Amino acid sequence: MSAAPAQPPANPELDAMLARALGKDSAAAPSADQVAEEVPEPVDPADQRCGYVAIVGKPNVGKSTLLNALVGQKVSITSRKAQTTRHRITGMRTVGPTQFVFVDTPGFQTRHGNALNRALNKTVLGAVSDVDLILFVVEAGHFNLADAKVLSLLPANVPVVLLANKFDLVHRRADLAPWLRSMQERHPFAEFVPMSAKTVKDIQRLFTICEKYLPQQPWMHDPDDLTDRSERFMASEMVREKLFRLTGDELPYTSTVVIDKFEEEGALKRIAATIVVEREGHKGMVIGEGGEKLKRIGTEARQELEKLWDCKVFLELWVKVRSGWADDDARVRSFGYE
Repeated sequence: MSAAPAQPPANPELDAMLARALGKDSAAAPSADQVAEEVPEPVDPADQRCGYVAIVGKPNVGKSTLLNALVGQKVSITSRKAQTTRHRITGMRTVGPTQFVFVDTPGFQTRHGNALNRALNKTVLGAVSDVDLILFVVEAGHFNLADAKVLSLLPANVPVVLLANKFDLVHRRADLAPWLRSMQERHPFAEFVPMSAKTVKDIQRLFTICEKYLPQQPWMHDPDDLTDRSERFMASEMVREKLFRLTGDELPYTSTVVIDKFEEEGALKRIAATIVVEREGHKGMVIGEGGEKLKRIGTEARQELEKLWDCKVFLELWVKVRSGWADDDARVRSFGYE
């Protein structure tokens, strides 16, 4: 007769975390009515909380989608192409007495060691070194070497929440408890949060979970502020998003966008931008037959910017070839990558 499989040692604290994460503890999942309204009235500075929350993970796990949902407006571009986010993007949201300063980071790169990726990885490390809380984003039920690489970089002195994103796509939710137990063996997570960044109730619950990790101190930003990035920066990012979305996997990730002119004339913003590619063949991909692809990139970017800023935008796009720029440290810096 075979022996019964060994049971894991009792761990009441871990069991409680699992109960909260999987919805068995109703007190941990507040309804929309229980979540504080955004700045309903002036808040006494003595009651204010404020702190930095870094959003980290491998490329393409939904970090930018999560940031946009938390802020309540698009401040970080998204696409299916890995490595869409290339800068440290800060988004703010003030909920009740608490101001959350979220930092979206590029996905940590392990496949290519060029100058661009070295700059991006430096951005990730800088973002996690001085925050109050880290949201480590993975796909619910999945963990691979790329996830492990990011996890190994996280500082030991900052609490980390395991955010199991795309929870709505998990078919057998009973399998998630063993997976979460195995994750706790990899890192002493402060909380487990299975969720979908596209579900409003999950976003509201995340605010409540994060709040207690932020220090009591005055707010750093105006409660109406949503990002610290300039309009010029947002213009370049919006063009880059449409570039990647409309060229798909044909165009290498090393293409970038440089703003040449940004002028305001009353309610009109005039913008001239250059799309930089590495090869002559890539230029043709961007321009398209009869210039149709470039025209569509410009139209969709302009429409998105007009929606974002609530004003008229005149956007002019050019395409230039700069061979090997992603391997040139000086040129990488000149294009705005630290």
